[in-house]
Formats: sequence, C-alpha cells, structure tokens
Amino acid sequence: MRAKPSPTNTPETTEAASRGFSVDAHRLVAPKAAPGLHLVATPIGNLGDITLRALQTLAGVDVIACEDTRITRRLTERYDISAQLKQYHEHNAEAARPKILERLSQGGSIALVSDAGTPLISDPGYKLVREVCAAGHAVYALPGPSSVLAALSVAALPTDRFFFEGFLPSKSAARKSRLAELARIDATLVMFDSGNRVQDTLAELAEIMGTREAAICRELTKLHEQISRATLRELARDADTLETRGEFVLVIAPPAADAGMLTSDALDDLLREQLAANSVKDAVAHAVALSGRPRREVYARALELAKDLRGGDGEE
Repeated sequence: MRAKPSPTNTPETTEAASRGFSVDAHRLVAPKAAPGLHLVATPIGNLGDITLRALQTLAGVDVIACEDTRITRRLTERYDISAQLKQYHEHNAEAARPKILERLSQGGSIALVSDAGTPLISDPGYKLVREVCAAGHAVYALPGPSSVLAALSVAALPTDRFFFEGFLPSKSAARKSRLAELARIDATLVMFDSGNRVQDTLAELAEIMGTREAAICRELTKLHEQISRATLRELARDADTLETRGEFVLVIAPPAADAGMLTSDALDDLLREQLAANSVKDAVAHAVALSGRPRREVYARALELAKDLRGGDGEE
C-alpha cells in the first residue's frame, strides 16, 4: 500500500514560509528569532540603510512593537515582511508593557523599533528594557542607523568627546537656562530640534555660546539632506533663510580654553530665570556655578535685577 504524502501546508510550514524578506526581488527565508526582546535600529530616512541582520530579525520575530504602525509598515512593505505590528509609545506604554512581558514569559520573540534610528535614543523604551531584564528575559541589541552619530560624523567638529542633549525645553526661559548649563561642558554638543523652533534656538545659542563653530544637519540621509557649517553667530544671522521643514540635528563645538564665561546678556537672562523661582542667594549660587564669573559680580547684578523685578532693595 502506497504511503500517503505528507501535507505541504501544515501550520508549521505555512509559518516558516511567511518568515522571510525580499531584497532586490530575491526572497530570503528568516529563521524564527530567539526568544527575548530585540532592539532593532531602523533607517532615519533612506530605507536602504537597513542591515541584513535587522531584516532577518524583523521577519523572524512574533511581533514588532513600534511607535507608529504606519511608519514601520513602510519598512516592512518595502522588504516584504509579513510581521504583526503592535503600537508601543509613550502614551500607551503603561498598558502595553505587561502584555509584552506576558508574551516574553511564554517564550515569544519581540522586536522593538522606533520611528527612525536606534530605539531608546530620545524614544520610549528604556522602562520596557529595564522590566524585561528584571524579569530575566534576554535583550538583544541590533546596532544600525543613528542620527546622532550621522550628524557627528559629517559636522567636521571634534568627535573624541561628545555630549548628547536630545531635545531642549520648549519654553524660551528654560531653554536659555539649559543652554547656559551646556555651555560649560567641555565636549562637542549634539542636540535635536524642530523646524518651528530652530531659528529661535540658533539665536539663543549665538547669544550664549558666541562664535563657536557649529553644524546644522537637516533631513539626514533623505532626498533633501542639507548640512550647513559656520559659527553660531553666522548661522543665527542667516536663520531667516533656513528651510525649516524637516528634522534637525545641531552639532556645536566644545568651548575654547579661554571661553569659560557667559556673556553679560546671557548672565542677565540666567539670573532673571533663576530669580523668578528662587531667592537671591540661591539664584546667585546657581549663576556663579554656570557663568564662570566672580561671585561678587554676579551678586551685585542679581541685586539690580531683583530690584527691577520685585521692587524695593532686592534683598530677601
């Protein structure tokens, strides 16, 4: 009696066939990803910047946790990956984390991606990684695109030491205060900014950091990529001609050896911001630490400003 042929479309074979991706019309099979959380860096603009390992992992996991399914779907459709997409972002993280942990406890494999670049860099995710580690599950890093490193590499500024700030405060007073703090850091600065705020930020940077060299990196790796290199004052002067559509990374050179003090205008702004929320004593202590100026000078100026702000003799 002839043996019956085995069915060719079992759930196992169907699942295995769906785990794959296409590159230049070539279909490649992806093995099932190892159980655990896979942190996958995705392109910051040019979809061709994805790594083969990232494609293999995205095709092999059970679920891809992403900020915006519409954005991640552009990537999965480009490479013909039929993975389940689930949202994970700052607004649903509290509810989504327990579900992810439960899936991992059952031996599942989950990829975490951001809308662009490396997960956890100015994106939600670190709390998830912390809880996954605490639960004893594996966490894998798949390095790849990063707007921070891309901007740093093309800025033509020192790269031996750098400080990543992320996004600055949205309010002008808080932003100036933070820039005064950053001005004291002896390293190249890297920060993100939005198009509707970048002109104001450049003006404040020029006011506080003067003639430091800097680079504006706009739409990195995309069709309309633009890199502008000059001093902060020159960039601020020409800011009204800047195309403000798109995403920006600002890179600022470290301070010169003799550039440790804030300008008088920057000191006044810092003192006003501090006096609005603190006593004269505390405002002076904070300003002395950040400005590099003598305490006697800072104290005298604080009394003058406090008198204008509060009336009387300015003392408390």
